Amino acid sequence: MEGVCGLGGVFIRADDPNGLRQWYGDVLGVVDPPDGVWRQEAGPTVFAAFPRDNDHFPLDQPVMLNFRVADLGAMLQRLRSAGVAVLREEDQAGVGSFAWVTDPEGNRVELWQPAPDV
Repeated sequence: MEGVCGLGGVFIRADDPNGLRQWYGDVLGVVDPPDGVWRQEAGPTVFAAFPRDNDHFPLDQPVMLNFRVADLGAMLQRLRSAGVAVLREEDQAGVGSFAWVTDPEGNRVELWQPAPDV
């Protein structure tokens, strides 16, 4: 059976698309080169559906971005230096370490440092 082979893109509606793209580039390091393609490192990607009433992310937000990071501690230091408030941090045994921030448009973003065996 033929299936998809990876995540091809992420598309976000924004009041200020250029400002939001700039924030993701400057603060999180998600680059937007001239060709508009972001080359990611190989690694696990989770695709999960949540019940509509689950509060893992805001109920009025239909989708949450989860970015994999190599060193969550260093990433959080970078974010805090840029004035980004870290909403919460959490470790899950066997899964990894997580932190949540909000982008300038009010979208909650999850950062994940996978456990070594994930």
